[in-house]
Amino acid sequence: MNTADDRHAPPMRSDLGRRVVARRAQLGLSQEDVAERIGSTPGYIAYVEERVPTPGIEFLVRLANALETTVQDLTGSTADLAPGGSRAGYRARTEEIGEAECWELLDGHGVGRVALEGRDGLMVIPVNYQVVGREIVFLTAADSSLARGAASGAEVAFEEDRLDEAFSQGWSVLLVGPVRTVSDETSVRRIRDALHSEPWAGGGRDTVVTLSPRRVTGRRIRVPGAPGGP
Repeated sequence: MNTADDRHAPPMRSDLGRRVVARRAQLGLSQEDVAERIGSTPGYIAYVEERVPTPGIEFLVRLANALETTVQDLTGSTADLAPGGSRAGYRARTEEIGEAECWELLDGHGVGRVALEGRDGLMVIPVNYQVVGREIVFLTAADSSLARGAASGAEVAFEEDRLDEAFSQGWSVLLVGPVRTVSDETSVRRIRDALHSEPWAGGGRDTVVTLSPRRVTGRRIRVPGAPGGP
């Protein structure tokens, strides 16, 4: 028999459930949307998210396809692995991505990499980013290499990619242009109001830096017959 405490207890979410919720929110999908894509019911999607189930592999594959990701990513088996370890896909081909689609793939915000000249030469650093208009916004520490580069209007390269390890395909977007520090209070407030999250690294990253790209390019690797492919 359920007690009152049982009825009001918070949902128990497995790592799989948390990843499904996070990915669904990232895509802006409801449980009903995911259920329709899979051919399941919203109630079962809620069960997967909240009750520590062990769905069969067939359902996991359908769920991963509905969430535009992979079984490995949903189950966390790739969380601590360097990307790109799977074999090349059969008859894979590379396609150029147009500028408009590049902006769509950046999906508003996420984590990418910035390459710039530091005190010890070229360096690449991971960064949280936000798309505001046609600029990329970063929050960084005042004494960081990125902030120093922005103070002098240095040119940087920013890259984000997405890999589908299960099917050996994916895409990469590259933006190149100058960075600058935003100091005007009105602009800083407008940008911060648009931010979806704080930097993962936390702690004193209050300097607003923007990248105004002069070049936006992208490439995609497709594998015939793979989900999302031709």
